[in-house]
Amino acid sequence: MTEPWLSADDIAAHLGVTKDTIYGWIAEKGMPAHKLGRLWKFQTSEVDEWVRSGGAASSSGT
Repeated sequence: MTEPWLSADDIAAHLGVTKDTIYGWIAEKGMPAHKLGRLWKFQTSEVDEWVRSGGAASSSGT
């Protein structure tokens, strides 16, 4: 079974943060995301691994 692609709203809800935080993490912290046209799409497994490896760790109070 293939993993579904999630929207920014979906991944924000999954992580319990705002969509603005998600966009900031993409730009500033290298959050794994894939741009399809104007939309950002996410794979839960990639994002979860990124969080576990410390990718979302706050260094500037974000």
